[in-house]
Amino acid sequence: MEAYKEHIIFYEGVARDALKALDQLPDTAKRTLFVVNKENNHLEGTITDGDIRRGLLNGKEISEPLRDFIHRDFKFLVEGEHNLEKIKQFKQSDIYLVPVIDAEGSLLEILNLKKTRTLLPLSALIMAGGRGQRLQPLTDTVPKPMLHVGGKPIIEYNIDRLIAFGVKEFYISVKYLKEQIMDYFGDGSSKGVSIKYIEETEPLGTLGSLAYLDQLSENNLLVMNSDLLTNIDFEDFFKFYKEKNADMALASIPYKVNVPYAVLETNAHQVSAFSEKPTYTYYSNGGIYIIKSELKSKVAKGKFYNATDLMDEIIADENKTLAHFPLLDYWLDIGKHQDFLKAQEDVTRIHF
Repeated sequence: MEAYKEHIIFYEGVARDALKALDQLPDTAKRTLFVVNKENNHLEGTITDGDIRRGLLNGKEISEPLRDFIHRDFKFLVEGEHNLEKIKQFKQSDIYLVPVIDAEGSLLEILNLKKTRTLLPLSALIMAGGRGQRLQPLTDTVPKPMLHVGGKPIIEYNIDRLIAFGVKEFYISVKYLKEQIMDYFGDGSSKGVSIKYIEETEPLGTLGSLAYLDQLSENNLLVMNSDLLTNIDFEDFFKFYKEKNADMALASIPYKVNVPYAVLETNAHQVSAFSEKPTYTYYSNGGIYIIKSELKSKVAKGKFYNATDLMDEIIADENKTLAHFPLLDYWLDIGKHQDFLKAQEDVTRIHF
């Protein structure tokens, strides 16, 4: 729990210790300490300059125990609970530094809600094993996910964005030049998350890696291609998935077709109506999915299995729901050289 450790103080101290610690915090807007019991890591409360001032005005001394000054009715999040609405309320109240505790009340981490947008109950599987032949010779010595766009690898944009939405458990499916990806990200500890690798010996398709996942910590799994550049709002996507009570949801890309002529509606040789130069909107698969984790049982180890195979199975099952989430944010599949050049331009003007 290295992040924001300067905001932690032990319950066993005195008020003077807290005052010194508060004075050393650089950001006056976040001058809050979280008071932790040294013996069991239990979060006892919070303390601010105002709490100490009120204690002194009530006749307490600066040398008296910290426990006499702390604020015990504090805001917090509980690990594993549905915290999305709570987080929204905290932001509306301008509360941005929030502790996360376990069911016993022990402090697990401190979130800065200006950096971590929310805590989505998702594990993530990122597909990064492809050869990237259409991007040769760029991919002759570098795997496509590790090609740099705007100073960092394509895949890192997706990992960092998911982290910003609170995802902590990652699996990356690798094959071609896999060592470069594995060496770069390691076990994920440098980013404060867990990363495990599924090493494909043979191509498994876009969802064949599901069979090799360990016991997932979340009931929902986000799967995405590693070579996408997108600023999708993962929270909106997740909420849509839950609202539709879907077994699987996919991000869809609206694709408009403009017909430059009048289009006739006909019955045999009779014209019943026509549309002058109409525009039709179709929805394409965007390569980003959320599925119920239990569906991984549908995939056998070593079996080539695509996302479209799972989609077909769900469509054929009248008791299951496949929903599509129209993605209106930025999205680019970096599959060809012109896509790679476009990404280099777009990354300078779009916030990812």
